[in-house]
Amino acid sequence: MMIDVKGRSKTTVGIKLRSLRSVFNEAIENKIIKRDKCYPFEKRKYQIPTSKNIKKALDISEVQRIYEFNPENEFDRKARDYWFFSYLCNGLNPKDFAYLKYKNIDQDYISFTRAKTERVTRNNPKLIIAFITEDMRRIINEWGNKDQNPNNYIFPVLVPGEDLLKQHMRVCSLAKFICDGMRNVVKALGIQKKAGNAECRHTTATTLKRSGATTEFIQEVLGHHNKNTTENYMDSFENEIKKQFAQKLTQFK
Repeated sequence: MMIDVKGRSKTTVGIKLRSLRSVFNEAIENKIIKRDKCYPFEKRKYQIPTSKNIKKALDISEVQRIYEFNPENEFDRKARDYWFFSYLCNGLNPKDFAYLKYKNIDQDYISFTRAKTERVTRNNPKLIIAFITEDMRRIINEWGNKDQNPNNYIFPVLVPGEDLLKQHMRVCSLAKFICDGMRNVVKALGIQKKAGNAECRHTTATTLKRSGATTEFIQEVLGHHNKNTTENYMDSFENEIKKQFAQKLTQFK
């Protein structure tokens, strides 16, 4: 299998080759190929490039403006609510959002495992637990499926019984729906930042960090197995915050 990387950005190359690496790992696990014969991604062989992390988090003041904004049309209002539910639910990504079922709710908490890590952690799945806030309950009541049978999806994104390809297409449509709606929201508010699905997750991590949460706590909230991955999600502190901490060092003056 050949992948043309000439003229491609590091991000694009990384995305494509991580998918290829997953295919190799699956083939090795199923004993289709042997790692020592043809695996190209060993430490002393080819290293998949990583791009410099671009900070994507919104400020809490911008989150507040999004929260208080009342879009004129239902499309944008629903997209904003889906985005905000994801923000409050540990930076939930669209796929995990779509797969949530009512059986995941236990009184005041909702728990789930990330679809992204299910295959690599099938023997020890990492359970993510989020507190259900009043805003999350409102969003479920307004936009969720009315039949709250435990095996029903919370939100009307997936259709029971559909094959994996159709489910994948529906998740892609959901991701686009949220991004398109949030693009309209931030434009209406005059916010000069993107507020898509990736920014939602970064904003959750950065807001928690700025509120005093430890990296270990945020790692648990996001469901990361690697601390470095968590650190990449957290924005740098603004200069004003650095100034405040510097002044604390001589607060005895």
